[in-house]
Amino acid sequence: MEEVFQAQPVQRGPGSDTMLAPQEVQKMLALQALGWGAKRISRELGCSRNTVREYLRQGGWRPMRTTHRESVLEPHRQWLAERLRQHRGNADVVRQDLQRELGIRVSLRTVQRAVEPLRRELRAESVATVRYETAPGQQLQIDFGSTSVIVDGEPLRIHLFVATLGYSRRCHVAVFLHERQSSWLHGLEGAFRRFGGVPHEVLLDNAKPLVTEHNAQTREVRFNDRFHAFCRYWDFTPRACAPYRARTKGKDERGVGYVKRNAIAGHRFASVEELQAHLERWVREVADVRIHGSTGEPPLQRFERHERAALRPLPSKAPFLQVREVTRRVHTDACIELDTNRYSVPWRLIGETVTVVVAERQVRVLYAGQEVACHAQSALRRCSVIERSHLVGIVGGQLAGMTWLPKMPPPIAPVPGELQRPLDQYEAVAGGSW
Repeated sequence: MEEVFQAQPVQRGPGSDTMLAPQEVQKMLALQALGWGAKRISRELGCSRNTVREYLRQGGWRPMRTTHRESVLEPHRQWLAERLRQHRGNADVVRQDLQRELGIRVSLRTVQRAVEPLRRELRAESVATVRYETAPGQQLQIDFGSTSVIVDGEPLRIHLFVATLGYSRRCHVAVFLHERQSSWLHGLEGAFRRFGGVPHEVLLDNAKPLVTEHNAQTREVRFNDRFHAFCRYWDFTPRACAPYRARTKGKDERGVGYVKRNAIAGHRFASVEELQAHLERWVREVADVRIHGSTGEPPLQRFERHERAALRPLPSKAPFLQVREVTRRVHTDACIELDTNRYSVPWRLIGETVTVVVAERQVRVLYAGQEVACHAQSALRRCSVIERSHLVGIVGGQLAGMTWLPKMPPPIAPVPGELQRPLDQYEAVAGGSW
């Protein structure tokens, strides 16, 4: 019984010499194996009998033979590769260098054809990433991501600190209103408390509050002095990603996007505190217990089984930023400046140098060892925290509710009558008449 082979005819235009695809040639060979002749195959596939015979004689598909003409740029391939990398794939700039340095005048299209394989290599190199898995307790990846949420009916720009353990993928999320260094440090300490231990190293981006300098060629990194002191305080090693290679810490990059899309999107909150409570609940009830796409198991389960014991025990230390002491000069508006914010002090200290102690989210101002002002530390930027009593009695101002008004000038006392003289006496002294 003859086996029936279903083949779709190849559509060809009259006189078309289009080369057949490898799949079509395979159909020819399969039909030949069934005993079909060249004429029947050509009728079935819609191509000429000579074409069928040629491919059957070759025994398979072969690329079309073309004549190769060497390009004028062929001898300069090494030079092209170096310049293309230098100019980050910009073929037009390479064309200009060709004309200026080598005296070769060609069209932009000629340069584009010559460097196309090199550009493919550059594109592949720019996105190529080797998946790097870390041992339990080895690494914590941290990053910030900003987004806008509705808080108390108004849009508010918030900054999400996300820390992700490299092995278990367990995460910690905290909300801040800025990305200053204090936010990074508070976020890290919150992660240590949540996980109940300290990892051996922390992988971070080249954020200015943490990294002072990172040489892209030599990979030499100089960390901020205060952040370096923080690392020594908690005994972990900081690692900075290569410049412009943030995906090196891809676990945390994806974690930031996951928080934005899953925990934040579409929600409204009455306050920032309610937002933070929502995120903590979301981490417990969603992020910790979902089946992770890479590990295939819930992060909390993987953490408890392997990673908790691998973390360094959390030492019984006070927070690194619990006490900070600086000196400031009191400005003419009776305020001292701290972290871009202004805090009032008694106006009589204008021009004096005072000691400012920041501890437990409070700002205490000391003068000659005595506390002269105490304010709640503001989480905002470039705002003024004013205690009205500090300005009572200030020269040129008086307290009137919430508005400071200029003092009215004192009334002019009337001139005593005995000091008033007739005008003719002044006329006699001046030597003239009015």
